Amino acid sequence: MRRGRVLSAGLAAATVLTTVLSVWLALGLSEQHAADQRRQDILAAARQSALNFTSLDYRHYDRDSGNVLKGATGDFKKQFAAQTEELTALVAENRSVSEGQVLEAGVVRSDERSARVLVVADSKVTNTAVPEGEARTYRLQLDLVLKDGRWLTSDVEFVG
Repeated sequence: MRRGRVLSAGLAAATVLTTVLSVWLALGLSEQHAADQRRQDILAAARQSALNFTSLDYRHYDRDSGNVLKGATGDFKKQFAAQTEELTALVAENRSVSEGQVLEAGVVRSDERSARVLVVADSKVTNTAVPEGEARTYRLQLDLVLKDGRWLTSDVEFVG
């Protein structure tokens, strides 16, 4: 009889331990999945922001600059918006077209509300000075913040 109780207690303890470990592993996997999804969301937003920033066409600069502003926030948005009128005139005068392409992007740091991403982008720029086009490579550091469920660019710096 006593041996049966010990065996039952041992099985109950093993069941509890297995259940606790299963829950702990499931929570860990869930957190890892959330972190991976956040990283992918950050990279997608940074890539789109860099693409918008390096792809501008004088024939529809209002639309293109609007795309930059849609993905922007904070001081970056204010500064870009403040320069839009001047840039519109400059881009039109020079008949500038820039076709960007993101080559690489990597998250430098991130948490639940902010991130820093380094982006390497190329673009082919044509204008009145170089009608055949000129290749340019950009190394950008983008700071992003999570606002209303969207990752928005709060700062852009040219690096390297």
